[in-house]
Amino acid sequence: MTLARLGAPKMHRSMKPEPKATTSRLMAIDIDASITLGQSPDAVHERKAAIYDLLEDNSFSLKNGVAGPYHLILSSQSTRLVLDVRDQINQPIIAFGLSLTPFRVVVRDYFHICESYYDAVRNANPAQIETIDMARRGIHNDGSEILRERLSGKAEMDMHTARRLFTLVCSLLWQGN
Repeated sequence: MTLARLGAPKMHRSMKPEPKATTSRLMAIDIDASITLGQSPDAVHERKAAIYDLLEDNSFSLKNGVAGPYHLILSSQSTRLVLDVRDQINQPIIAFGLSLTPFRVVVRDYFHICESYYDAVRNANPAQIETIDMARRGIHNDGSEILRERLSGKAEMDMHTARRLFTLVCSLLWQGN
């Protein structure tokens, strides 16, 4: 579905923790409402938690040399996630599309292993839970590396930020139960 940008789109505003004193960071994240249509309450909760965690601690800078802090607006166009990066007064800096195709397998695997992990927490012994959790973290790291690779040349972030941003992307793709 292509987003029509007629008038001001309805946005889901992030709750921001206290700002950090650095320019290489995301200071706000908004999600275009069309991405979150039909999400379950669990998916909405996961998205809000992912945004909060990302804003609390991140290291993000643009490769074009424009300093932050940045306001990130996520929307979708067809099969792409659009990252619209703006300055502190909401003026556009750069927008780029991120194809979700390279993420399909890792996101599917991540959702599957998360289900296994939550089942194990209820029914398995600690050794089994730890094994599944290690696999879950490994898949999460794989997705985070794909994200960093796909954004190289456009934006730079540390692995910690990539992990949190990957969590946000997953929360946007998850419809919940």
